[in-house]
Amino acid sequence: MTPAKTAFAPKALVAATLALALAACGSKDEGAAATAPSGDAIAKIAAPAGQTWADTYTATPEGGYRMGNPDAPIKLVEYGALSCSHCAEFSEASAAELRDDFVASGRVSFEVRFFMLNALDVPATLLATCSTPEAALPLAKQFWGWQRDMFTNLQSNEAALQAASQLPPEQRFVAIAQAGGMDTFFTSRGIAADQAKTCLADTAKATKLVEATNKASEELGITGTPTFFLNGAKIEGNTWEVIKVALEKAGAR
Repeated sequence: MTPAKTAFAPKALVAATLALALAACGSKDEGAAATAPSGDAIAKIAAPAGQTWADTYTATPEGGYRMGNPDAPIKLVEYGALSCSHCAEFSEASAAELRDDFVASGRVSFEVRFFMLNALDVPATLLATCSTPEAALPLAKQFWGWQRDMFTNLQSNEAALQAASQLPPEQRFVAIAQAGGMDTFFTSRGIAADQAKTCLADTAKATKLVEATNKASEELGITGTPTFFLNGAKIEGNTWEVIKVALEKAGAR
C-alpha cells in the first residue's frame, strides 16, 4: 500500500488545504490477502427474534462503530478516513454484498475506526458521530457517497478553508465544515444545526480523535487508508475484491 500522510499532533489541529486532502489517501492496493486467517466454513448465525444483524449498530470500546453480530466469529475492522477517495470507493463497491451476504449471516461483523488523515477528517467525523452510535456508520457511508461534492465545494471555497486555520479551535471546524458543505450535508440528514455547531466546537473530542489516530499509526503501523484487519491480522490489500476473498477464506462461505 502506498504510504499516505500520517496523522497530525493534537496541538496542530489546523485546516488542511485541498491539495493535502487529495494527497492524504492511500492508493488502491490489489495485493493478495496473504496474512488473512483461514478456516472451515462457518454456519450462519441467527439474529435474535425481531432483529437483523445488518441493522444492528453499536459503538465499540476501541472507539469504532460496528455493524453486525457483536459475537461474530469473523471480525473485519477498517481504519478509514472520511476524506479518503479510496475509502469511498471501497464503501461503494462493498455496500450490498458486505451487508447482505456477509454481515446479515451473523458470521461477520464490520467495524469502522475513523482515522484522521488531515483536518478535513476532524469536522467530518465530529458530525458523523454527532448523533447516536447507531447513526454513525450509515452517515459515514452516505458521506463517502457524497464526498466528491465536498471537494467541489472546497475548490470554490479554498480561501475560506485557508482562513479557517487562523480561527480559534472551537470555531475552526465550523468554518471548515461550512467551506466544504459538510454542515448542510449533515443537517439535511437529521443533525440539527445547533447540535452540529456544538459537536464541531468539541475540541476535547477532536483531540481524542487525533490521539486515537496517532496511537493506531504508532502501534499498528497504519500510514494510509483504508487499512483492514481480519480477526486482528492485517490484510495486505484494500479493495473489496481482496477483502471478499479474505472473508470467504476465513469461513464466511
